[in-house]
Formats: sequence, C-alpha cells, structure tokens
Amino acid sequence: MQTQRKRVRGLVPLLVAASIAAATPVPAASWEPTKPVEFIIPAGTGGGADQMARLLQGVVVKHNLMKQSLIPINKSGGAGAEGFLDIKAAKGDPHKIIITLSNLFTTPLATGVPFSWKDLTPVSMLALDQFVLWVNAEAPYNSAKDYIDAAKKAGPGKFKMAGTGSKQEDQIITVALEKATGAKFTYIPFKGGGDVATQLVGKHVDSTVNNPIEAVAQWRAGKLKPLCVFDDTRMPYRAKVTDKQSWNDIPTCKEAGIPTDYVMLRGIFMPAGVARESVDFYVELFKKVRETPEWKEYMERGAYNPTFMSGKEFGTWVAKAEQEHVVLMRDAGFLAKK
Repeated sequence: MQTQRKRVRGLVPLLVAASIAAATPVPAASWEPTKPVEFIIPAGTGGGADQMARLLQGVVVKHNLMKQSLIPINKSGGAGAEGFLDIKAAKGDPHKIIITLSNLFTTPLATGVPFSWKDLTPVSMLALDQFVLWVNAEAPYNSAKDYIDAAKKAGPGKFKMAGTGSKQEDQIITVALEKATGAKFTYIPFKGGGDVATQLVGKHVDSTVNNPIEAVAQWRAGKLKPLCVFDDTRMPYRAKVTDKQSWNDIPTCKEAGIPTDYVMLRGIFMPAGVARESVDFYVELFKKVRETPEWKEYMERGAYNPTFMSGKEFGTWVAKAEQEHVVLMRDAGFLAKK
C-alpha cells in the first residue's frame, strides 16, 4: 500500500505540470504572406536590379522558401519613381516589397518627386554592386588611361558614354570621371543596363559604366572589354571569366590614375507602417536565399560585394548613403530646382 501511495504522490507533480501546460496559450505562428507578393523593380528589364530580382524569385521557388508566389513587376517610369510611389502608396501592406538601387536617392533628388527612403521600411541590404568602365572588344584601348587620353585628344563631346537613365548612377559616375580627368563625354541615356550593353556591342557608343552582371555575357563572348573598376580595391573573384581574365585581373580606376570610386546598393524595402513580424519574415527569407548555391554563384558571376545588413545597422547605412548622394548630385549639378 505504501508503494502505491508513493506512486500516486509521484504522479501529482506531473498532473499539475500537464494542467499548467494545457492552460498556457500556444504562441501564435510567425507571420507569413497569405497571398502572392508583388516584387516591384524600379528599373527596366535586363539591368542589374531586374536580373537580381528574377534570380531571387527563382531561388525562392526552387527551394520552396515561401508558400505564396513572389511576382516580379517592372515599374521603371520616371527613373524608378513609378515603382517607389507605388510602394509609398501601399502603406501597411506586407504583400509588397521593392528591390532598390541607388535611384532610391538619385530619383527624388533629381526630379523633386515627393518621395524619400524614409517613406519606406528598410528590410535588408542584399549586396553592393560595382561599376566597370567598358569599351568594345575591338577598340584599340588596353587601359583606362589609353581610353581617357583618346577621349581628351578627340575633344569635348566626341566620345559617347551610354548609361542607364539620366541624372542617375551612370551619369553621376560619368560626371565624376570628367572632373577627375578633364575628358568630356556626350552622355546618352537608355532604359536599362541590357540596352546599354547592346549599344556598346553594336559600336553605337564608345564606352559604358555598366555593372559587371550587365556586361559579363558580352565580355565572356569576346564582345566587350573591361578597363577598370570604380572601387578602392580590386574585385576578389579569381576564377577565369574569359580564357585570359578574371574579375580580379581588372585594375581599379585609381590604379589607372583616375581617382573616382562608386558602389551601388542592392537592397530590399517594404511600405511604411508594416508590422515588425512581416519585416522579420522577409529578413529571414533573404538570409535563407543567401545560403543557397545559386545565390553564391550569382554573387561571383556578377562580381558583387556580398555585404548583408538588416535592422538598425541597415537604416544607419541608408541614411549615410543618402547624404553622400546629396553631395554627389549637388557637385554634378543634378539637384532639382526648388
């Protein structure tokens, strides 16, 4: 009988614990999308932002990282203002995200459109993108110095520089290049990086400052030639892209005596007023994407700087980058008149 009592006493704490557990509410599941998510691209087709957004969508689908669909939508009107204003108007909507480049800063500064990055919610920096000075593979220039010297000798405006949009990154770099070297180019804007590369392959222009991913196919095919990268250090990727060169073989423009550098944001934002839980969902989603072999291969193929940020760190970086662009745009004479 005593043994039975001991057994009963031993069961009491277990029964109490079980009743407490049953009375404790189960935490609600983390937020996730309940309908397809619009993935806005504030740029034209074929460019770096478009390629990255569609790569992201493909990785999410392949690895089943999200139950709902991620739908890329290009809204490039007004140098991307169309896309940014769409997200601004979607306040509180967690089913819209936007991939950003530096037109997050340049478009409102150049056009006066009523928009600021503060109208959005920063989610994650995916990477930083490089810019390369490209010429046609058949051009006689084997260094950035050769090309700049030829442009100066030809006289102001004789050499044509193609770029994406007006008063955006490509033209900012072109103006900085002119100020650093004394060369003067005729800048010709196109809708996206794909169009820009095509124009150079066709010899309709003399040079571009396309991102690596926008011209790598033409470089590999022997149609284009890189002269220098606009950064403080060479790109780290040493695998051969062509028979002879890797990304690391491309000198910095500073090595060529051109003191000009510029890197571009590739990041994700949401509308203002969204819940913390929905922001956290997308932060975790893109962290998972970054661990996939497809993303790692894409980073190397496009010679990206794979820096990742989220939360307060990312917000601080964006605020600083905005101030840097105010200076660049002012120096280039691109600020909208008030």
